[in-house]
Amino acid sequence: MSLIQTGKINLNSTNAVETTGGDTSTFTRVTFPTPFPQGSQVVVFPLTQTFNGPETPGIRIHDVTETGFLIRLNEVLAGAVKSDGTHTTETIGWLAATV
Repeated sequence: MSLIQTGKINLNSTNAVETTGGDTSTFTRVTFPTPFPQGSQVVVFPLTQTFNGPETPGIRIHDVTETGFLIRLNEVLAGAVKSDGTHTTETIGWLAATV
C-alpha cells in the first residue's frame, strides 16, 4: 500500500546557478507533515503552481528521506543552454509517495 502526502512552498532563488554536484548549501529543506515509516522509499513530484516570473523556473530536488527533502529553483533562460540561477517567488506544490 502506498502512502501519499502533499504540500506547497513559496520559493525563490537569489543565488547563482549551482554547478557543483552535491553542493546543497542554497537548497531549502521541506519537512513532511508526518514522517513516512522508517525504511520507506519515498519519491517527490514537484510542480510550479504560479507564473510570477517571465522565465521558466527549473526545480531541483535532492536528499529525499522519510522526513523530507531539499528543493531549489534554477531559472531557465529562454533560448539559453544554461540558467542564471535567480528567480522570483513561485508557489511550488509537491506530492510525496512511497514506492
